[in-house]
Amino acid sequence: MLMLILNVVYVLVAVAMIALILLQRGAGAAAGSGFGAGASGTVFGARGASNFLSKSTKWLAVVFFGISLFMAWYATHSARPVAGADLGVMGQAAAPAQPAAAPGELAVPPPAAPASEVPAPQPQQQAQPQAEAVPAPQQQGGEAAPPAQ
Repeated sequence: MLMLILNVVYVLVAVAMIALILLQRGAGAAAGSGFGAGASGTVFGARGASNFLSKSTKWLAVVFFGISLFMAWYATHSARPVAGADLGVMGQAAAPAQPAAAPGELAVPPPAAPASEVPAPQPQQQAQPQAEAVPAPQQQGGEAAPPAQ
């Protein structure tokens, strides 16, 4: 509930800052005031709106950054660690261990054999099924039963 209220205030402060910044005169507006373009009798007084608008913008900016820092701090401290995160394929198997090189040696794989030294592939022979050894069932007397054929 606190974060919802802070988010609403945060957006309202941001909109108010945008409006106040757009209402302020730019740096080039002071040059036109010497020729009568600047109105001395304004709504904000003889000094103009610059003092009121700049102070308001300053305090809105302080509130804006304060809320930003508090929300960031609150988000990091209220975050719960994810227990047993699903890593997908990366979590299924660990990487195979590489043998460590001796100190001073570089771990470089051996060079590949030239094509002239590679033996020609041999035709595949079909493997004949071998009889599997099946354990003999035990009889009541503790003796092994003769194998069934």
